[in-house]
Amino acid sequence: MRGLALLLLAALSAAAGAAAPGFSGDGGGEGAGTAAAVEVDPSWRFPSRRIEDAYVALQTWKRHAIFSDPKNLTADWAGPDVCNYTGVFCAPLPSDPRVLAVAGVDLNHGDIAGYLPPELGLLADLALLHLNSNRFCGMIPGTLRRLSLLHELDLSNNRFVGPFPDVVLDMPALRFLDLRFNEFEGAVPSRLFDRPLDAIFLNHNRFRFEIPDNIGNSPVSVLVLSHNTFGGCLPASLANMSGTLNEILLINNGLESCLPPELGRLRELTVLDVSHNQLAGPLTQEVAGLRKLEQLNVAHNLLSGPIPQAVCALPRLKNFTFSYNFFTGEPPACARVVPRGSDRDNCLPNRPSQRTRQQCAAFYAHPPVNCAAFQCKPFVLPSPPPSPPPPLPSPPPPLPSPPPPSPPPPSPPPPSPSPPPPLPSPPPTPVHHSPPPPKPVQHHPPPPPAPHPHPMCPPPPPCACPPPALPPPPPYYPGQLPPVSRAEYGSPPPPPYNPDPLPPVTWAEYGSPPPPSRQ
Repeated sequence: MRGLALLLLAALSAAAGAAAPGFSGDGGGEGAGTAAAVEVDPSWRFPSRRIEDAYVALQTWKRHAIFSDPKNLTADWAGPDVCNYTGVFCAPLPSDPRVLAVAGVDLNHGDIAGYLPPELGLLADLALLHLNSNRFCGMIPGTLRRLSLLHELDLSNNRFVGPFPDVVLDMPALRFLDLRFNEFEGAVPSRLFDRPLDAIFLNHNRFRFEIPDNIGNSPVSVLVLSHNTFGGCLPASLANMSGTLNEILLINNGLESCLPPELGRLRELTVLDVSHNQLAGPLTQEVAGLRKLEQLNVAHNLLSGPIPQAVCALPRLKNFTFSYNFFTGEPPACARVVPRGSDRDNCLPNRPSQRTRQQCAAFYAHPPVNCAAFQCKPFVLPSPPPSPPPPLPSPPPPLPSPPPPSPPPPSPPPPSPSPPPPLPSPPPTPVHHSPPPPKPVQHHPPPPPAPHPHPMCPPPPPCACPPPALPPPPPYYPGQLPPVSRAEYGSPPPPPYNPDPLPPVTWAEYGSPPPPSRQ
């Protein structure tokens, strides 16, 4: 109980700051459900409005949407003390520790029959919703998209139907998604693999069509898609999950292709199970690049050729199962990792329980498998995220304008016109007779000097003001959520129901437990 409380606080803190949405009709027919049917005693005092909303949601669920509760888990769901209801857990809001809210609902293994009413959208502060191993049916209400703090959603081993519940794609804090052992059908949306999930369990449903090619975008550590009818290729883009993927199970998915050699890039992978498909061609040498691999199961396929010795020599490999194929060679190194009988029904010489010579000869009479004929999309490295543009450099300061030129000194006034020179004195009159007087000489004054032209100031430098520098982009702080450990989920894998049991799984810790006996 203490561990679950700590997990609730961690999950709430991971999504702190998200605003709790109000409960109003969303369109798409979600509406307000039957909330009006639940009356709240006006004399009751709730610790917060959130607790009052939770009371309305849980009472609506109990009174109108739960048809059978054989273990009486909801027998004490009465009165305003919501935080003491069985399976209901409260915690202070990280954004305001003074406010108490319902942070978790856990009704695992309750065998409760009913459906999920739209009023569950009132539980806006839920971090955990665990409902596995019940008999809930119908479709997932769209109002659950209001659970903006939901960190874990476990609806496994119920009777839900309809297409993939797209509502889970609108939960920003969701990290753990478990929808296995239901009756969901149709295509798995490609958007699922663009969500920041840590674990995805979709096995034992009715999903069809091919696995989306963008599956390699997912940052999950555990991916289980087994027992659906996808068909098509085993996507090579899985190799883009090399930094995070620890376990992948694609059992009985109808896959028809070769094993992409890019699988060898999954350096963190510990479990790879692609058994019960129609994979063809060789077991590629690149599988030897899975240095952390512990469990490898390729049984019940159409694989051929020799087993690469480097695969059996992987340092951490503990269990290698390749029965029911057409392998022709088994290196001695495989003896330590191949359990007894896990190499049967191949074409191995000198090994017991192999196919007949006629079966092997008929298989190898056909031309070798042409992997290109499957027309699978080639592996493409993901494009690195674009770097934010660097801030524009600050423009250099403008040069100071030159001082205006000094005004020229004033021009001197033009000189006064020179007076005419004095006339020369006439010579003394000669005795004999006087000569005629000379004509006066005309003296024109010199023209005044031309005025000095007005000085021309050089034009001011052009003001090419650069645009102001754009502010640098805000720093990017990726939200750091606490690492999710599968041990913290506390939801054991539900028992499968499979009318046609498959051959037993060789390792119990990774296979689904046997189905419960039907009374």
